[in-house]
Amino acid sequence: MSHTKYITSGGLAFAEERDMEKLRRYSLKGWHVKSFAFMGYLIEKGQSNDYIYSVDYRTLKEEEREEYVDLLASSGWTLVSSNSDIHLFRALPGTKPIYSDRETVVEKHQHLGNPLKWIALSLLVLTAITWTGFSLSSGVPMISFAIAAISLSAITIPILWTVLTIFKNKWVVEEKYRLVTMTSAIVPLFLVGCLLFIFYSTNLNNPMGILFSMVAGAIIVPTTIWIIQSLLQNRKGKKA
Repeated sequence: MSHTKYITSGGLAFAEERDMEKLRRYSLKGWHVKSFAFMGYLIEKGQSNDYIYSVDYRTLKEEEREEYVDLLASSGWTLVSSNSDIHLFRALPGTKPIYSDRETVVEKHQHLGNPLKWIALSLLVLTAITWTGFSLSSGVPMISFAIAAISLSAITIPILWTVLTIFKNKWVVEEKYRLVTMTSAIVPLFLVGCLLFIFYSTNLNNPMGILFSMVAGAIIVPTTIWIIQSLLQNRKGKKA
């Protein structure tokens, strides 16, 4: 029997609490987190223990790392694994949370969202430029713009959705419910806009137009389904 195995993550921006609870359940079964892995965690077999888990988002210089880890260790939190600016800790039940008040929870979301915000904005601008180039060109340039637009859209939409979710979580804590409502509508409206743009700008009378529409639909439709599923999962989690 293997002493390590991989488990998936629901995405820390979307399901951090559910992830931490899942890791606790695995620890009760004797499976403890060894490290972060691609879109999940690597866990290893050991003795059954009741551990609680928490994630911190913080950019650290090399000389700051030891002091940071020692500070949290003095509060009962042991570092399990780090991946860039994401740090996973575990502790015994009853340990004071790393983020224990409204201000620190807001700070946590800011640490996670601020770096991604600029990446998302840059990708959004590039995606808009390539879609505009596609609509204004023809022949070989149109094909090049189509490939670039589809590729960038496949990257931009999930990142944009992640960033908006992070800031939506922040605004929920701050009780800025109008911003929460607006944020929930942005990505669905963006996807509808993309579909309308494709429908009106693509010539479906030629094979290239048909192929382009099929590829674009193959990206946008699954992404839309994924977003709907995420919203339903979040709603179920809140009811639970």
